[in-house]
Amino acid sequence: MAEFQFFSIILFNLLLYLVACLAERDFYKILDLDKSANGDDIKKAYRKLARELHPDKNKDDPDASRKFQDLGAAYEVLSNEEKRELYDKCGEECLKKEGMANPADHFANFFGDFDFHFGGESRNQNQPVRGSNVIIDLVVSLEELYSGNFVEITRNKPVIKTARGTRKCNCRQELITRNLGNGRFQMMQQAVCSECPNVIFVNEERVLEVEIEPGMVNGQETKFTAEGEPHLDGDPGDLIFKIKTQPHPVFERVGDDLYTNVTISLQDALIGFQLEITHLDGHKVAIQRDKITRPGARMRKKGEGMPNYDNNNLHGILYITFDIAFPESEFSETEKEDIKKLLNQRSVNKIYNGLRRN
Repeated sequence: MAEFQFFSIILFNLLLYLVACLAERDFYKILDLDKSANGDDIKKAYRKLARELHPDKNKDDPDASRKFQDLGAAYEVLSNEEKRELYDKCGEECLKKEGMANPADHFANFFGDFDFHFGGESRNQNQPVRGSNVIIDLVVSLEELYSGNFVEITRNKPVIKTARGTRKCNCRQELITRNLGNGRFQMMQQAVCSECPNVIFVNEERVLEVEIEPGMVNGQETKFTAEGEPHLDGDPGDLIFKIKTQPHPVFERVGDDLYTNVTISLQDALIGFQLEITHLDGHKVAIQRDKITRPGARMRKKGEGMPNYDNNNLHGILYITFDIAFPESEFSETEKEDIKKLLNQRSVNKIYNGLRRN
């Protein structure tokens, strides 16, 4: 009987252990990543899924809050090297002593640069006074806009700190009435202030990480809430980075399409050619022509343009315009006759208005 009770206890504990293991969340699976994922992979996966799984966007899904909490927990652990190492070693159980943050805090910190409003009630119009917004041009390369990148920016900003003493604050004009006697009254405005703790401004250095998302366009803004100018009696303004694309030596962007020119020899223009164009992310785009290429001829390569910002799986078109490089040396009379025989082409002297568009 004693042996049966002993084995029953062991079996019961084993079952509890198995249930606990099964109950643990797979953070890599939640973020749709494998264990070799680096920090940038984790950030990109979190940003993408946080938009898709936010409860405000999935009000019809009863599990929306749980999924969003699981996503926040996965990001908190895997984006922290120490927690990730501990999780890889012995799972989520080892992290319970550390405590987990509110997933909404991760969302606010990570997406402080975007205004996520998915419908529903509008914000309170009685907003407190705020400091000025700071707008900075963020100069990026076309390569970064094609593949995406994370850029660290160091910012020195004044921060309000508590100081000794008090100060007058929240000053306002109020209408007061004075009794002048004999039934006469005088109404006048008077400044009324409150007493607030004294503060001072201290410069602090902040390191901000700005994500350049694939497909972003000129003028697109990335906002960091409350990272702008402070206000003595209100909230700080916002810090806004505005995308500005550097000119590129090879490609010109128009919407999601790319344009480039290729100069080929007269020989290649007549008999055909093969070449490769190195794209913005380093992959090669093969170009082949087996027929005559006329000056100004244009080729389209579908799917080789810029990624679409809303759906990175969609790409624009790469347009390639061909220019012809004519020989620089003069031909001898014999060579000229040989060319005439080879081309067997009669003279075409067509005179027309080349500027008129039909």
